[in-house]
Amino acid sequence: MTGHFQNLTVDHVRIYCEELDPLIAQFGCYGLDVRAEGAGPGAEQSIVLGHGDIRLVLTQPGTGDHPGAMYTSQHGHGVSDIALGTDDAAGAFHEAVRRGARPIVAPERNAGLVTASVGGFGDVIHTFVEREPGGSWSLPGLVPVQRPGTPGVNLRLIDHFAVCVEPGRLEEVVEHYERVFDFSMIFTERIVVGEQAMDSQVVQSAGGAVTLTVIAPDTTRRPGQIDTFLKDHGGAGVQHVAFETDDAIRSVGVMSEAGIGFLHTPASYYELMRHRLQLTRHSVAELSSLNVLADQDHDGQLYQIFTKSTHPRGTLFFEIIERVGARTFGSGNIKALYEAVELDQSAADGR
Repeated sequence: MTGHFQNLTVDHVRIYCEELDPLIAQFGCYGLDVRAEGAGPGAEQSIVLGHGDIRLVLTQPGTGDHPGAMYTSQHGHGVSDIALGTDDAAGAFHEAVRRGARPIVAPERNAGLVTASVGGFGDVIHTFVEREPGGSWSLPGLVPVQRPGTPGVNLRLIDHFAVCVEPGRLEEVVEHYERVFDFSMIFTERIVVGEQAMDSQVVQSAGGAVTLTVIAPDTTRRPGQIDTFLKDHGGAGVQHVAFETDDAIRSVGVMSEAGIGFLHTPASYYELMRHRLQLTRHSVAELSSLNVLADQDHDGQLYQIFTKSTHPRGTLFFEIIERVGARTFGSGNIKALYEAVELDQSAADGR
């Protein structure tokens, strides 16, 4: 292990999109403020939104052979870059390439930042970002602005990314992150939903700030939602991004009032909850009124819920999660969350 990867953070997440305005409005309902904006080469337009330690960069690609135009043509809008904060972007780049990472953009300095990019999984890259102490939220070429989102949501940071990969590639992707970026596998789970099944392994950076849940479908079972994602997305990619809050009931309630849709949970889930969990934070009534799930691990409890996907292909959605001591993922919730996605997709197919 080298020092280049010991204190990685999620500096920002770039989402390429065909149109900025719908996503700006959507993330405003997540309580994310517009922090910077500006134009780039070939009529590229970018907006930075954020709250707490969350920093999203929405980019509408320019003309010509802009990489974002190729991305959106293949995948529609989606996560194209999980940018990693580091104290030494150039050193991290060269070490990652030495360990086998695919180089994308060599180190360069611009507007007080040093950046360099390598390949990750599918068409998703990782840009190492080295900021000066106390550096601003902005990126080169963007002008700071301040337009507040919906108040009271108070999302704090990005908890994890769920990554779908092709059948047979789960171990390969996990090994890549262990070997190249010094991630460690912290959790493994086989999820069975009806006649379908998927396998997942969770890898986390050395400092614990960057977490990827890598999921692959089991092709010996009936095709399911992960197979659907891979087909509709056009290969491996980020299925959902989880935002952490310190109060799931408050955050989900405010977001619901602002117009964000969440997946439904059957009433039977909450009847069983009364017998399997001694809740430490919220009541069963509060959770059931908003369809929020609850589970626990050895360290504490967690509360979580998926949003309904508004993506034209249904290939990107988001999660709200509150951790009350829990550091991993409750096995019961994982199955329940994916059952909710399956029910939502079935309802959509039936319309």
